[in-house]
Amino acid sequence: MQRRPLLILPFAALATPWAAQSQTSPTVAPDVVGLLRAGGCVLMLRHAQTDPGIGDPPGFSLAQCSSQRNLSAQGRSQASAIGQWFRGNGLQPRQVLSSAWCRCKDTADLAFGRHTVLPALASTFNTSTDGSQTRVLRGLLKTIPAGQFDVWVTHQVNISALSGGYPAMGEGFVLGPDATIRGRTLFA
Repeated sequence: MQRRPLLILPFAALATPWAAQSQTSPTVAPDVVGLLRAGGCVLMLRHAQTDPGIGDPPGFSLAQCSSQRNLSAQGRSQASAIGQWFRGNGLQPRQVLSSAWCRCKDTADLAFGRHTVLPALASTFNTSTDGSQTRVLRGLLKTIPAGQFDVWVTHQVNISALSGGYPAMGEGFVLGPDATIRGRTLFA
């Protein structure tokens, strides 16, 4: 079994089984910072903590944030803390791509001050999919140059489809060009 670097920051919104087994004080794995600095990878980040619920309310509209499940106060704080961590480590993503859902765009904006919507990051929750979004993402992974990394803010279903992992809210996976998980971050 391959060990993966783990980075847990003190802003925990959710505990996952692997995080619950770690120390209560923050553990920073320098391998994650090194992976991002080496580039040729993406930090695929699940949006920060939301108001309670699963999916979105019936009849929600992407054009109207008030109709969606949005970031909670804790999630807004969590997203800001993500940005502080990146700045504190001198890490600047080449680009920040996001799902069109407000919880993803808000996470990106609070953390990085910017985002570009990428349709392939749209949620596939409660929809049937032919895998085309995952194929697009696999192709984009191969285009990130050495020495640079991207941040993609999206949903659990998209991250799981691409990587096979199951992230908590505010958790990110460092994915290489072959979509393998090389490192994990939990901004909690």
